[in-house]
Amino acid sequence: MHVYIEKSEKYDKKLVDRVITSWEKVLSKNIYPGDVVVLKPNWISESHIHKKDEWEHVVTHPLIIESVLELVLKILRGKGKIIITDGPETCASWNKLMEIMNPAKWINMGRKAGVDVSVMDLRDDEWVKKGEMIVQRKKLQGDPLGSVICNLAEKSEFVGKNAGKYGFFGADYNQKETNEAHSLGNHFYKVSRSVLEADVFINLPKLKAHKKAGITCSLKNLVGINTYKNWLPHHTCGTPSEEGDQFPEKSFRSLSEGSCTRVIYDYLATRPQAAKYFIPIRKIGKFVFGDTDNTIRSGSWHGNDTLWRMVLDLNKILFYANVNGELRKDFPGNKKRYFSIVDAVVSGEGNGPLAPEKKNTGLIVLGSDPVSVDAACAKLMGFSWEKIPVIKNAFAIQSYPFSPDNYEDIHIKSSIEEFNKPLTRISKNFSFKPPLGWKDYIEL
Repeated sequence: MHVYIEKSEKYDKKLVDRVITSWEKVLSKNIYPGDVVVLKPNWISESHIHKKDEWEHVVTHPLIIESVLELVLKILRGKGKIIITDGPETCASWNKLMEIMNPAKWINMGRKAGVDVSVMDLRDDEWVKKGEMIVQRKKLQGDPLGSVICNLAEKSEFVGKNAGKYGFFGADYNQKETNEAHSLGNHFYKVSRSVLEADVFINLPKLKAHKKAGITCSLKNLVGINTYKNWLPHHTCGTPSEEGDQFPEKSFRSLSEGSCTRVIYDYLATRPQAAKYFIPIRKIGKFVFGDTDNTIRSGSWHGNDTLWRMVLDLNKILFYANVNGELRKDFPGNKKRYFSIVDAVVSGEGNGPLAPEKKNTGLIVLGSDPVSVDAACAKLMGFSWEKIPVIKNAFAIQSYPFSPDNYEDIHIKSSIEEFNKPLTRISKNFSFKPPLGWKDYIEL
């Protein structure tokens, strides 16, 4: 399997276009006039969580999206449709994201090329947080074609995974809802129908370190095709001694914090409107138990045995699910046509995905297999792919795989001499700072 790496030292249109257009032959082999093509950037949030004027190392840059759009329009030759879409974090502001992205320009580009270009927010809900508590909830239109409910059942990566003493935790206070979606042999996900119906999926992730996953790149970016976040298990509550991965060890602090949060969340699950009254309590909790940037909690460490399963389940759905929610039986031949084009011009290290530190890497990466791309990106970051569960376990999938190769079979093609060789022989990396809970574990 080939992964392509090229240099773009900054977000300059000429530099980015030079890289993207150099891959025209590669893309045109799998995109045809008349296709419906989805472009899926990382639009997790409108800014860094603590630095509201910084966003370039948090989301996919609009110049990357524009350049890929321009090339796809050329390949479609006036026939087909392009959907630019994501399901950001639920408390992200879509309006502020679009101020950065300027989607009107993309729609106009499509109009001039005779191709319908639409930009859509896939979420069913948008929240407003204050003091880290959800104080306002707004229902959204979501995918105009609606959502598809997929039950992976025995094909899920959660098969054999115990929910522990206290169960899975998703995105909302209502933990019961998350666990009902993943119990009694069922594993339900709610995903975009527009994405499943599309002929081609072009993933446009941002390269970042990630507190719960180690890295976020192609595989993790699939969380954005989900339309309802609370069906996504992010960690298992409790400590390892309780079959959980919320905290790395059993201690007075972890037991006390775990007990307090369970009581509060159980209360708010049926009274979400009362969340605003808990803002002062949340502030006291931060003082007593520690700030999230400096404390390992909520599955933000290398022992998270939950998140990778959810991420790989969503990738199975993308590649193999029909619009009736069932996985096709003719794997691995008949799967979604796919490319990943990674924005690693300016990347994020440290406590990503929402509070990363800026890392100038000056690269754009392309591949047709998310596992190979992510393994290559992990190497560029200076991280061991074997210690990143989402990559290691993706290579191991036998039923409904999305990588045709082993790690040893990945070959990098690049005009940069030090990268133009088998991945196993590449020694250069950018020495990314790992997230707090992965420090002294993930590094090569």
